[in-house]
Amino acid sequence: MTHTLPIGAQPDRFGTRFRVWAANASRVDLLIYKDGKPAETHAMTPKDDGYFEEYMAGAGAGTRYAYSLDGGDPRPDPASRFQPAGVHGPSQVVDPTAFRWTDGEWRGIPLEEAIFYEVHVGTATPEGTFDSLIGRLDDIHSLGVTAIEIMPIADFPGNRNWGYDGVSLFAPANAYGGPEALRRLVNAAHQRGLAVVLDVVYNHLGPDGNYLQQFSTTYFTSHHKTPWGDALNFDTEGSRQVRDFFIANACHWANEYHLDGFRMDATHAIKDDSTPHILAEIVSQVRDALPKDRHFLFIAEDERNEPTLVRSLANNGYGLDAVWADDFHHEVRVALTGEHEGYYADFSGAMDDLATTLQHGWFFTGQQSQVLEHPRGAPADDVPPMRFVHCIQNHDQIGNRALGERLSADIAPDAYRAASLLLLLSPYTPLLFQGQEWAASTPFLYFTDHHAELGRLVTEGRRAEFARFSAFSGEQVPDPQAAETFQSSKLNWSERSEPAHNCMLLLYRDLLALRRSEPALQERRRGSFAAEPLGKTALALRRTGDGQTLLLVVNVRDSLRLDLAAQNVTTPPAGMMWVALLDSEDAYYGGRGAAELDGTTLEIDGPGAVLLRAVGR
Repeated sequence: MTHTLPIGAQPDRFGTRFRVWAANASRVDLLIYKDGKPAETHAMTPKDDGYFEEYMAGAGAGTRYAYSLDGGDPRPDPASRFQPAGVHGPSQVVDPTAFRWTDGEWRGIPLEEAIFYEVHVGTATPEGTFDSLIGRLDDIHSLGVTAIEIMPIADFPGNRNWGYDGVSLFAPANAYGGPEALRRLVNAAHQRGLAVVLDVVYNHLGPDGNYLQQFSTTYFTSHHKTPWGDALNFDTEGSRQVRDFFIANACHWANEYHLDGFRMDATHAIKDDSTPHILAEIVSQVRDALPKDRHFLFIAEDERNEPTLVRSLANNGYGLDAVWADDFHHEVRVALTGEHEGYYADFSGAMDDLATTLQHGWFFTGQQSQVLEHPRGAPADDVPPMRFVHCIQNHDQIGNRALGERLSADIAPDAYRAASLLLLLSPYTPLLFQGQEWAASTPFLYFTDHHAELGRLVTEGRRAEFARFSAFSGEQVPDPQAAETFQSSKLNWSERSEPAHNCMLLLYRDLLALRRSEPALQERRRGSFAAEPLGKTALALRRTGDGQTLLLVVNVRDSLRLDLAAQNVTTPPAGMMWVALLDSEDAYYGGRGAAELDGTTLEIDGPGAVLLRAVGR
């Protein structure tokens, strides 16, 4: 891949070209550091549209530098590739061509092959680094997933963070090992056939170490508001340079780190009234910067249930590949736990609503939301099912709970197994959260490492956020700033050898193997599946493809006695009968014992799920 970053520090054989957008400044000085202090000052040459440039002969990779605006304090480069002394310190020149890649034959994965495994680098291993995560890639790959989806790694203040407080958007976090370690991780993943998708945040920056407005006040605009304040400026005066900054960032990650896609955080908070929308421009620019045979996936996290995101550019869409569709998670959670606080108030957990969600990809298609107090969503039956990403847990749905508990901590193992079958045997694109496959006992809490004053505000705000929930108050909510909050969130991989956890792991491996091998599960077009409720506690999901018919029956509580000939969705094709292919309650998976199938009668003694295959009589 050939790529030249248009801003930041671009080294060559003889030196480095420095280029920065600083529309606020009348003078910008380049400061070159030696022994930790500025040792040289060079006035940069002003260029058009607020840019400043300087070429420094002899300043190669490893050179530390900063900018001074109109004689002010040193500031890190907004497009720094590495912040070895933290987000407030000097930047370091990095040669993006120095790493020796061995993935020359790798072309990424198409969306239809995507099974995502979300990881937080700092908590995925005891060491919490890119290099230590390499040691777990074989375990992740053997599970049967095809892509790791890494939570944000743009450098942030302190040594621990979810990543959504990133401020050095071009610099892989020093706490995780920096640029070369990230390249080693991606290269190692590709060697194992795993794609690497990066979570990027283009809707806000963290508050600590965010110097963008000192370079240009037009990075943000009061014309739009977001939950974090003024929006990034993608559509008012000065927006062209802001758009170019974020396009450069996207192309930088895609090219210099051989990444295979982006999960784009909170795209509903990326405000842009211009045409083309910044999301559409990022998609087209990144694709143009990559080889034509290279698969690169764009996935939106968006609460609006907005199909425009994943419609093609030619069809007046933004051209993204997929969107997180959380309605599935919410309906499943309410069905299994009965929760109705917060945003769960919009969801019934009733089997007919869950079946509707499975049939259409999401539940809200324009109905009034009582939580939001306005209509939400739009129909998306023209959108292929693979473009909806479904989960039963992710970092938000776990970590934004007061105690960070996983779904497996709140429901019995039989119900958890049943939900896992529903997720992995549906036609939608599944996402797992680290440790889900063995029902990890460790929580995933919200944690930060801010300076004392900001940290105090974060702690107070976190506890105030949960004060309205009946089960939590005050100091029951773990302190995000406490080191033990972070440490308790680290995965314990040794759990997998314990019988209960190992049985769950075996189930996940078998489910993902079936997903790869069964023709009816590989067929994912609309019209190839049907979801219908079976009374108040169960539902059926029928899958067909390449002459094969499968039936998944899921029961969420109590016992179920079902006449399979009573409804069209559960009746086998003419001349055929059902046989059990996989039962979540098989003792092999730690269950209480398999369901009973006697002719056309299926009995499930409690929560559970059974996958049936139609065979000739």
